[in-house]
Amino acid sequence: MENVKILWVDDEIDVLRPQILFLEQKGYNVDTTNNGSEALEMVRENPYDIIFLDEQMPGLSGIETLEQIKSEYPNLPVVMITKSEEETIMEEAIGSNIADYLIKPVNPKQILLSLKKNLENKKLRSEKSTSQYQQSFSQLGMRISSGLDIDEWIEVYRQLVRWELELEKSADPGIREVLTMQKNEANQVFAKFIEKNYTDWVGGKSNDKPVLSHTLLKEKLFPSLEGNKPVFLILIDNLRYDQWKTIQPVIEENYRIKSDEIYYSILPTVTQYARNALFSGLLPLEIQRKYPQFWLGEDDEGTKNQFEQELLTEYLKRYGKHPKMSYTKVLNLNVGKKLVENLPNLMNNDFNVIVYNFVDMLSHARTEMEIIRELADDESAYRSLTLSWFDHSPLKEVFEFLAEKRAEVIITTDHGSVKVHEPVKVLGDRNTNTNLRYKTGKALQYNSKEVFVAKRPEDIYLPRTNVSSSFIFCKKNDFFAYPNNYNYYVNYYKNTFQHGGISLEEVLIPYITLSAK
Repeated sequence: MENVKILWVDDEIDVLRPQILFLEQKGYNVDTTNNGSEALEMVRENPYDIIFLDEQMPGLSGIETLEQIKSEYPNLPVVMITKSEEETIMEEAIGSNIADYLIKPVNPKQILLSLKKNLENKKLRSEKSTSQYQQSFSQLGMRISSGLDIDEWIEVYRQLVRWELELEKSADPGIREVLTMQKNEANQVFAKFIEKNYTDWVGGKSNDKPVLSHTLLKEKLFPSLEGNKPVFLILIDNLRYDQWKTIQPVIEENYRIKSDEIYYSILPTVTQYARNALFSGLLPLEIQRKYPQFWLGEDDEGTKNQFEQELLTEYLKRYGKHPKMSYTKVLNLNVGKKLVENLPNLMNNDFNVIVYNFVDMLSHARTEMEIIRELADDESAYRSLTLSWFDHSPLKEVFEFLAEKRAEVIITTDHGSVKVHEPVKVLGDRNTNTNLRYKTGKALQYNSKEVFVAKRPEDIYLPRTNVSSSFIFCKKNDFFAYPNNYNYYVNYYKNTFQHGGISLEEVLIPYITLSAK
């Protein structure tokens, strides 16, 4: 391979002339030495792409040479070659972060395979992912336009997320752009599906309805409360399905995934409505009527989700369940650390709810802070930032502790978010709410073709702020902008992550059950 520079270190280097000649004929540049000390000098003086290193050499051994190379050049791939198959030697080499391990005598095909695996793997995976998506593009497009049902939409969204994660590795920006266009098309068709069916789902007029926010716990979680292990429900606010798939490998270090499910958030896809519905087993209008003391409307002062624990307690009572329960809301790092310290005490409860708020804060911070905008410039970076946070958060410690104690653990969320791009004009009075993905108020002015309209909020079980209030929802990646100061508004909010409206990312969200390894 042109321009790839290899260093081969072996005290019997002359015996390896046929293999070295083979590599040179394939276009690789190969330098050689017969001892570790000279190898270290050569590495310091030359930019090698990969090193083949004999494990058994007189003087500075292969393992010692490896350790010094890795201390100075931790990202330089080293392939260890040895006559020995002893497990301790293998473990020592692997612990020193080798790229590959070959047993003598090595043949040219083995060497070539190791080179391709270490130097061309990223390129080969990129090409394979691109090719596979190109093959499935037409089939996926036909599915999107074929009149999907509730479960088929979930499956299509899974596929889109899968390709989004796969094509992150692609060196071809064109293919990622094609996927973005297909996802936008899917969101357009999905919005029509929601418009057509949502009122019947929440109004009880359809037998064919998905698991929704207000039915989730009754249908999925309540049965697990009958076991003899403590149950932990961990709700990570605003966790999209693709973000779950990004942190899943870290979770799988300690757990097996018993079930990986997706349910439908109610509208609006925001904490005030969706999470209150989840914890109460009721739709927002039903909460307002049944528990007015626990409902704060759009115009009311104060935090809109301050009665989640009370609503959950009432929900459990209605179904004859009286578990010994705790409820913890984590809004900052210190509370997260205190939660970790308190975990042994929580093991004495039947049911523990933990609401973790980082991802939601991340999406808001990305809108308001320039540095976070730069760190999470696109969807891939947004996922990466979520993973980095999780990997260094007290929440990871929570999962590790619960795996060790073999507790029942469930991960879910209340809604997702979508990266908005296209402004939609709206006019409202000064009492209109500020959310960019849904508006409620009186005398709203809008283009009805651009939004999902609920002129009678009670039809979708939402409370009115006044007698003439209506709700409107943005679809796909649109966001509301006021005509006055329009350009500033659009430039500030374009390409930010928002929630409240109708998109696959906001509505189709994870419900995961875990089993400790």
